[in-house]
Amino acid sequence: FDVMGGFRARYRAMSDNVSTTNIRDRPPPTIPPEPGVGKGGQKFQFHYALPVETDGELWDGRKFADVREFKRLLLADEKPIARNLARQFIVYATGAPVRFTDRAAVDRILSRASAGGYGVRTLLHEVVQSDLFLTK
Repeated sequence: FDVMGGFRARYRAMSDNVSTTNIRDRPPPTIPPEPGVGKGGQKFQFHYALPVETDGELWDGRKFADVREFKRLLLADEKPIARNLARQFIVYATGAPVRFTDRAAVDRILSRASAGGYGVRTLLHEVVQSDLFLTK
């Protein structure tokens, strides 16, 4: 994804001498620049460069080929994602980091939010009704 969150299949380069393949011993072909629009509407030109590598492997060895497969792997177990989101809400709402001693309170938030499918609204409601939010 680019800096604005849009999908991209290739990196961009500003130089005229860019490689569009991973083979380094060949000279790059002459490719005309593409028109672009930057911040504030100023125009610029860029070249498409190397392809973005979209494959990877998770810590547990599960492999994915693209962002869709990555999302499917993450959604196979929603609780860690919900835990992280709840922790981020707590940090934002209280201005303090979540510590080891807060683990039981986070677990209570998650157990109450599981009935709502760990929806963002449900998580947010559980966070603002928690002791962490009210007393931290």
